[in-house]
Amino acid sequence: MLTPNVSATLLDVRGFHKKSPESQALLEKIGATFLEGYAYAAEAKDVDDAGERLDKQLNTRFRGFGYEGAGMGFAVRDGLPLGPTKLSEKFLAGSGDPHNYMVYVGMGWAMARLPKFRWPDGDKLDLLLRWLLLDGYGFHQAYFVTKKYVDQQYQDKRFGWPSRAWSDYSNRAIDQGIGRALWFICGTDAELTASTLDKFAESRHPDLWAGVGLAATYAGGAEEHELRTLFRRAGENRIHLSQGSCFAAECRIRADLLVPHNELATKILCGRTAAQTAQVALDFRPEHLIEGTLPAYELWRRKVANEFSAHAATGDQTVVHLPTVDLPDTDEQERAA
Repeated sequence: MLTPNVSATLLDVRGFHKKSPESQALLEKIGATFLEGYAYAAEAKDVDDAGERLDKQLNTRFRGFGYEGAGMGFAVRDGLPLGPTKLSEKFLAGSGDPHNYMVYVGMGWAMARLPKFRWPDGDKLDLLLRWLLLDGYGFHQAYFVTKKYVDQQYQDKRFGWPSRAWSDYSNRAIDQGIGRALWFICGTDAELTASTLDKFAESRHPDLWAGVGLAATYAGGAEEHELRTLFRRAGENRIHLSQGSCFAAECRIRADLLVPHNELATKILCGRTAAQTAQVALDFRPEHLIEGTLPAYELWRRKVANEFSAHAATGDQTVVHLPTVDLPDTDEQERAA
């Protein structure tokens, strides 16, 4: 009951746009690999067993999606009333550590399938990366409840995880996942992705564009001219598109899963090699976490986004009025960061 059916990864079943046979095959392979990783976690006698299968049986391009699925699988097992617990924690401490971004996103998929009282305790997770669970939750909801979350642009204004105090930012993190899902829903079609995103309230565009940038870089599926179209259509939100691309590059490199389409995407969306782009995320990653008026995760994202402002303004040879993202001047958490 808690497992997505493999047929749900087929574009025909979901009713998603089919740009080309190649794009369709890519997206369906990603979905099937996710479920393969989920199965490894569901069947595993221990977390090391799952990690060994993921590393041996999945190729470089798709392995990260398998780890994402395993993140969901272990989180589902943790959420069940019987059986072993803390499997997600053990997985992240072992073979899942290089893939921690993807594992956290997969855990967010589990949140969408489990009752709320079985959700992970956000205060016991990495305080910087815990927002990735909501990225995964947002992706799941856009992918499986598309009419409500995409066509009707639904938001739960009282979303209470990790706490009621963070409800406003929780919705922003969910939007980052919805933006990532748009790349899949629109079949990696740059024009359709941009046009679909434009229908959302303008205040939501920065986070949605960040999700698109992450998906276009990590998953791929676009040729150079399509990535240039995506960059052009982002307009004043290009720095957010670049920020998402940057996080995708860092995620790939951290896990030693870099492939050619990642290099192409960062070249167009960030104006740098994948390694140079990923280094930006590392350079601005906060060492000391003090949760103030904004989560440390959001301050990190803003600093990364601003680093790409010069490229975002003229990267396609068209000058764009491009405001930088505001950063607090006197906030205690900003001084610490």
